Amino acid sequence: MGGNAYDRIDQAGVLIHQYGPHYFRTNSRRIIDYLSRFTEWHDVSYVLKSFTQDRYWSFPINLNTFEELSGQSSETEQFEAWLNDKKVPIAVPANSEEVIISQVGWEFYKLFFEPYTLKQWKRHPRELDPSVCGRIPIRTNRDNRYLTENFQAMPQQGYTALFENLLAHTPGIDLRLGVDFEEAKKKWNYKHLVFTGAIDEFYDRKFGALPYRSLRFEAESFDREQLKAREPIAGKPGFWQPTVQVNYPDQEIPFTRIVEVKHVTGQQVDQTTIVREYPKDWTPGEDPYYPIPAPDSLAIYQRYSALAAQEKATSFIGRLAVYRYYNMDQVTGMALAEADRLIAKYGTNL
Repeated sequence: MGGNAYDRIDQAGVLIHQYGPHYFRTNSRRIIDYLSRFTEWHDVSYVLKSFTQDRYWSFPINLNTFEELSGQSSETEQFEAWLNDKKVPIAVPANSEEVIISQVGWEFYKLFFEPYTLKQWKRHPRELDPSVCGRIPIRTNRDNRYLTENFQAMPQQGYTALFENLLAHTPGIDLRLGVDFEEAKKKWNYKHLVFTGAIDEFYDRKFGALPYRSLRFEAESFDREQLKAREPIAGKPGFWQPTVQVNYPDQEIPFTRIVEVKHVTGQQVDQTTIVREYPKDWTPGEDPYYPIPAPDSLAIYQRYSALAAQEKATSFIGRLAVYRYYNMDQVTGMALAEADRLIAKYGTNL
């Protein structure tokens, strides 16, 4: 239930996100009000770090990162002057390499962005859309937060509980899991279909398979005694690492990040669980995690999108259906907007 947003209590008693971390944030009052009908919230501020050159760095890049690089105390004006000297003047960045070097120059790009992107996407940043690296903020103050939205929180009891409450409060929903899509279309009649799967799979990949990146997750749990030795690194008792997420850009390390979601769930337990994420090639039949935003994949998607635009009783929404990276609040907003459209078209008796 809930697809990739599914979470659960593992054998160590720790609430984990089964398919990678889901950091909820939004500036939309409508989205907050809607989801708050089904959950209470645990307020949080998401803080990340990057581990390279055998040390932890403040990330995204900010004034603290600059001080870590220079080894001396600095002010915003000094950092801005340094950036102005290092930046490559590019008026309209055409790819992810250009969008970063135009903001921070080559040194930070080589330290944090190029090696991580090569490992995560198996493509060079100059082959990827500017949005891939451009979504990472660059700051000249001391704001260590990963995200800046006004509302940053986790569902108090987790995402699965949110979905259970949503279903319990919404009459007329019949949930079926583990059902083959083609069999379902033959078995059940419908007035309108909302499709959130991979758009190329919907059309039997007639124009070829769209490329995706997949992931392998490796979890490891620690008890209270094991965590005592980690306190100098984590900075507080009961945790394995200093922040919810630590990125590992170095090529010789096979995983891209370690996530310890207990930092942001608010769960009070002595144990903790970390999850290492290993990027991998995707093949049909595996879970497609990330659409690849690059010119070649976009060209394929546009052919499928043209077919989808002709469908009279089918809506394509969600990350896989429109082959684009979306945050959780954006997908929620997309769903609410589509619901408005369908209610206007059909009324409430679908």
